[in-house]
Formats: sequence, structure tokens, C-alpha cells
Amino acid sequence: MELEQLRIFLAVAEERSFTRGAKKLYISHSTTSRAITALEEELGARLLERGNRVLGLTPAGETLRREAEEILRRVEELREIIAISGR
Repeated sequence: MELEQLRIFLAVAEERSFTRGAKKLYISHSTTSRAITALEEELGARLLERGNRVLGLTPAGETLRREAEEILRRVEELREIIAISGR
């Protein structure tokens, strides 16, 4: 699991769309789709409910959303701590 995959997952979950999530991150739709598929395969669970228009989170996806937000928040905090201590 890569941080970039988590960022992509969160963008798709927030936008409720692969296309809008990709646009938000300035990446291709195919890159977005591959990242989500790789996460689902690695975790062994469907993360998104794919429908005609609205994209929803499965229970596993909701859990990942909460945890990914926390992980990425902590990564940013760590970067700030390291930057300050490196001065």
C-alpha cells in the first residue's frame, strides 16, 4: 500500500467519481482506476460501490477512508517535525 494510492482513494471517495477524483489530482482516469483496483486486490475487499452515477463506499471503504485520512495527516505532521528539527 502506497501513500499515493491512499491519496487517490480519498479523492475518488470525496468526489464520488473516478473522473472527478482524477481531475482533482491532475492524473489520468486509468491511473486512478489502477490504483483503486490495486488497493482492493491488496486488501482483499471491495472499497467502492460502483453504480451508474453515484459512487459510494463499502463498509471496508469507509474504514479505509477514516484510517487513510489519519495516516496522511500523520505523515504531514511528521514532515513538519522533521523540517523543524532539520533547521
